[in-house]
Amino acid sequence: MTISLATPRLSLQPHRVEDFDAMKAMWGDPAVVRFLGGVPSSEEESWARLLRYAGSWSLLGYGFWAVRRADSDAYIGDVGFLDAHRTGVDGFAGDPEIGWSLATAAHGQGFATEAVTAALGWGAGRFRRCVAMIAPDNDASVAVALRCGFRHFLMARYKDAPIALWEYRWR
Repeated sequence: MTISLATPRLSLQPHRVEDFDAMKAMWGDPAVVRFLGGVPSSEEESWARLLRYAGSWSLLGYGFWAVRRADSDAYIGDVGFLDAHRTGVDGFAGDPEIGWSLATAAHGQGFATEAVTAALGWGAGRFRRCVAMIAPDNDASVAVALRCGFRHFLMARYKDAPIALWEYRWR
């Protein structure tokens, strides 16, 4: 049931087993995970992530897309919706979480904003609201959230670290 999306520079497609090496490299990069718990993912954790991404679509009807450059089909990251059952964090009220992560080579080129905008377009009519958890000092992701129309609504703690919750509401 996974849906593919396209933007002028990107394609958002279902993850493939062939993405694993690039995905493992991205999630193993300390610069990528700096604001996502800070611990690079192991090969085993990256494999579990790939399987979780694929399984989410069949179980929930939504999930994450592999973000690829339209000109080369190269995997550059992940964007999508999830239900992570976050423990100890209020503010989701049954609405899905949205997340985005890109490989360091893709940073600073507007790809995250483009991918998040495409995902939000897909979410229109499906969800009433989604929530992004962003580390307060993650200036790049805060900028993406602001450009895409998110509104900060709550400071919380997750795994003993401060976390900002941002919401997007479809009208």
